Amino acid sequence: MQQREMLHKTEWVAVMDPATVPAMMREMLQASEKMAVAPRPLALHLAIQNLMFASSLIALPSLKDGSLSWKEPLSQQAKALRESLENVEPALFAEAVSKEFQSRLGDFAAGINRFAKASRRPSLPELPVVWDEGTTRVVRAEAAGAPVILIPSLINRAYILDLSAKRSLLRYLAQHGLDSYLVDWDAPGETEQAFGIDDYVQRLARIRDHVTRTTGQKPMLVGYCMGGNLALALAHLDPAKIAKLALLATPWDFQAMAEVSTRMLAAMMPALRQVIEVFGALPVDVMQAMFSSRDPSGAIRKFRQFAELDPESDAAQAFIELEDWLNDGVPLVRQVALECLQGWYLDNRPMAGTWEIAGRPVVPAKLAMPSLLIVPKRDTIVPPESALPLAGLLANARLIELNAGHIGMMAGSGAVDQLYAPLADWLGAGEA
Repeated sequence: MQQREMLHKTEWVAVMDPATVPAMMREMLQASEKMAVAPRPLALHLAIQNLMFASSLIALPSLKDGSLSWKEPLSQQAKALRESLENVEPALFAEAVSKEFQSRLGDFAAGINRFAKASRRPSLPELPVVWDEGTTRVVRAEAAGAPVILIPSLINRAYILDLSAKRSLLRYLAQHGLDSYLVDWDAPGETEQAFGIDDYVQRLARIRDHVTRTTGQKPMLVGYCMGGNLALALAHLDPAKIAKLALLATPWDFQAMAEVSTRMLAAMMPALRQVIEVFGALPVDVMQAMFSSRDPSGAIRKFRQFAELDPESDAAQAFIELEDWLNDGVPLVRQVALECLQGWYLDNRPMAGTWEIAGRPVVPAKLAMPSLLIVPKRDTIVPPESALPLAGLLANARLIELNAGHIGMMAGSGAVDQLYAPLADWLGAGEA
């Protein structure tokens, strides 16, 4: 009986042409070495693609005999698929799966290589640097109206807020009369290696004071993702010095993240601590791998789709601009990485009221200035359930929910109408 079962299972297994796949992989890896950035970490995406193929072949016998366990939403589809395979020759079906995998890997390779060779549109004209300290600098898109400071995350580059001629929140606000300042953290240098979150917030306080001296007005703050947490902490330091506070896709209840992700992070923490100690920071590729775990096949899907685009089209150029930014991350210095991973994600200190800046807990309810909370409903990086509690905690808050994702809200095709315009209106664009 066992022998027959083993034979039954092995007849589904097909071996891919060894001359084809390694060549594809070599070409992709060589291309990634020549690129300034790549879909990082490329080796992980290749491993995921191969794991999907291998697991598909392994699961085929169990699919056919009905022994696979399915989640309820997929059970009917699984039943229909199993019935459709009743009269299919196992070896032929395995061969078809193998060919489909080769086709998908080929499309992925084509997308990667096209991305590597694609021309890039000229960069936006540089804006003047009006303040700098360490590796941090502030650029200004000057206008006659009220001052607003844009604060990005420490993890990704600031130019997501100034991405292109069509996707620049910074320049949009300036064009609508707001005197706009963008904090560019850049990669941490020697000074920042010893920084904790508190140090970054204190640096923001000096930026705030510079803007106040320059304009003679209290600035408004706009924080995006982790930049929202920094903006909220800065406002809490001295609320009387901030006019308005806007938080875009800002996490607060970190236990609202998927439970399986929290358990996985807890299991990984000993290894992550070792990595952080060795490198003195949380490396970019480790963070990219953690983000990829939320949608393991996402990079594969989007690069296959990119392969079908005209490389000179607006859609292809928008993809290139966004992917170049997405893969141009910076490491998170040791203390900040530990504060975020352990203090925020595992201990949930912001929601628990135990996250401290300058020795005092950050309590949103103590902030009385007008506040705006913008939450994208399709966000997988900061789930809405994580951001929404701030709407009830801030004393004077307005909530806007967008039909967008975490990055799409800022740089997608609907960003101007969905985010830029309502944010500018709330900030008081055009008001003297």
